[in-house]
Amino acid sequence: MDWTHYRFLSLWSLAAPPGEVYEALADAERYPRWWPQVREVTPLDAMSGVVRIRSVLPYDLVFTGREVRRDPAAGVLEIAMTGDVDGWARWTLAIDGTGTRARYEQEVQVTKPLLRRFAVPGRPAFRANHALMMRAGRKGLVAYLRGTPSREP
Repeated sequence: MDWTHYRFLSLWSLAAPPGEVYEALADAERYPRWWPQVREVTPLDAMSGVVRIRSVLPYDLVFTGREVRRDPAAGVLEIAMTGDVDGWARWTLAIDGTGTRARYEQEVQVTKPLLRRFAVPGRPAFRANHALMMRAGRKGLVAYLRGTPSREP
């Protein structure tokens, strides 16, 4: 087993139509307004940007995200990731009653030296850290879609 390889899957039920959810998720520059662990998104061009995230554990992950698929009709957003993690992440949206089911999939190889060094003993904590980040992201997106004031102007 490669202890530096991760696969994640999160499913979010959201009480908003897929088009609204898609629009919010497609606007990565605004993620820091509603997703507390996404600390910074710095655009590089129309298709890519540098993302800095930090959850509960005391380290930042910095990576470049490059759009590889943007398909509103299919409800799919996908990026390639390079930096402290290399791999991909994908949102797939579907109608769920009167709302949306958002499926988040991510497959990455950790390249950050600190995380590689602690790959075996730290793995449960790293997975828990990711789960907490995803839970906070869902909560933040729900508030954002409701028009609740964001955490930054």
